[in-house]
Amino acid sequence: MAKAARHRGPDWSGNYIANSTNTGAQPLFNEDGSLVLAVNGEIYNHRVLRKQLKTPYNFKTHSDCEVIIPLYEEHDVDTPKLLDGMFSWTLYDRKQDRLIAARDPIGITSFYQGWSSETPGAVYFASELKCLFPVCDKIVAFPPGHIYDSKTGKTTRYYQPSWWDGTKVPSTPLDYRLIRETLEKSVRKRLMAEVPYGVLLSGGLDSSLVAAIAQRETVRLRNAAEKQNSKLQNGTEGLVGIDDSNELSTVEWFPQLHSFSIGLPGAPDTEAAKEVAAFLGTKHHAFTFTIQEGLDALSDVIYHLESYDVTTIRASTPMFLLSRKIKAMGVKMVLSGEGSDEIFGGYLYFHAAPNKAAFHEETVRRVKNLHLSDCLRANKSTAAWGVEARVPFLDKQFLDLALSIDPTEKLITSTRIEKYILRKAFDTSSDPTLPAYLPDKILWRQKEQFSDGVGYGWIDALKDQAAIQISDSLLATPKPEWGNEELPATKEAYWYRCMFDEHFPPSCAGTVERWVPTWSKQTDPSGRAVEIHNARYEEGKE
Repeated sequence: MAKAARHRGPDWSGNYIANSTNTGAQPLFNEDGSLVLAVNGEIYNHRVLRKQLKTPYNFKTHSDCEVIIPLYEEHDVDTPKLLDGMFSWTLYDRKQDRLIAARDPIGITSFYQGWSSETPGAVYFASELKCLFPVCDKIVAFPPGHIYDSKTGKTTRYYQPSWWDGTKVPSTPLDYRLIRETLEKSVRKRLMAEVPYGVLLSGGLDSSLVAAIAQRETVRLRNAAEKQNSKLQNGTEGLVGIDDSNELSTVEWFPQLHSFSIGLPGAPDTEAAKEVAAFLGTKHHAFTFTIQEGLDALSDVIYHLESYDVTTIRASTPMFLLSRKIKAMGVKMVLSGEGSDEIFGGYLYFHAAPNKAAFHEETVRRVKNLHLSDCLRANKSTAAWGVEARVPFLDKQFLDLALSIDPTEKLITSTRIEKYILRKAFDTSSDPTLPAYLPDKILWRQKEQFSDGVGYGWIDALKDQAAIQISDSLLATPKPEWGNEELPATKEAYWYRCMFDEHFPPSCAGTVERWVPTWSKQTDPSGRAVEIHNARYEEGKE
């Protein structure tokens, strides 16, 4: 079971068995061995948490996740409320024969829970389905923002932000500067890294903003390091890095920032990414893939994704191919732009929202389902090659800010392009004292879904191949084991479901959520299917 997830952390693995518990992964222990932690993720505020502990704790490692153990000793089931980061973990309390499991608020890291009819009373946890289905006949996606306690057998929600309900329309006034500063802080804390890192740069707004902020921070730290390293020669100072108050400290050296893109030859996103990289001064790597390479990778992609959702597979395939190339270069962590479209209503179908209340409710729904779509894609496409993806837009502070803004400000109108307020927050053209974050044509570039932006020929090829693989009669004949669930409506969807079935039993299908459009009759999730895709925003910037 543990071996099935070996690709996620090829540098470190182990297991621990005691009493009625069996955990696979790297176990971290407290002093007397009574608490054992298996964890996947990053805790960005771990230094602050260490300083706030009431009782001194003898840390055995420099791992940011080890702080979960003393936090549990002091705060019990309230521990995940204190964590700022992305995580899935199980903690075994040997003295109480008690197991605690928790997942980060949005579900950035994947996490599953399973049960077996052959071992009643046993409960299983893993980062991926493939670890559990050989043993478990019931598996669910562990809900984000929740904690499980074996003492009660209950799973309860610990993450309770004011926006969670979605039916209460927020009214906080818009503050462009606060949006900009909060996102900058989010990117800054995610540069806490002890491994070579880079940024995924599609050339779209979201990844470009993340890259722009990361590059500014990298340059700032490098310049500070050069000044401070002159003192290093005298043995008085160390290298610089980031701590949780965003001040300089002796943590890590930040080299030149590397950026990565992928697409079919001549893809719209690839050209835009090159332009952004040149503007920012990153060391850019523009990779290409062929349609055949993409088609050949589909089965492996579905195996790693553990999904048959059309949108997710279309976008994950190039990301999967790119992650393999990134891993080969020795890079182990990348920043990515997931979450922005959900938070700000950036998908083009949002133009059809009937009112601000419906707009806000849909953004909340999309954010709450990210663990079944874009977060799943980002996490598993990269983890397939031992690469870690971090997503600044899904920072708790940024989420609370962005989802509390009056949604009137987010509405797409004839004079306001999608994600207008995010673009405007980083538009410094009116202030000559502030350097530009991005070229104007990139900052105000219309949304291009990743699966479209890598080259329109990619989606066309998938549809053409599906038409070859799936006949009309086959499409009209769903498999009996699919039962009464929502059945594939297109040949492409049918094809993916068949490939999913080759890897996973029917018991795994319930963890998959398929994309469903709102305020639209379109059945294809491609951004091109939305008529407004080709509309020109003559007054986009007001």
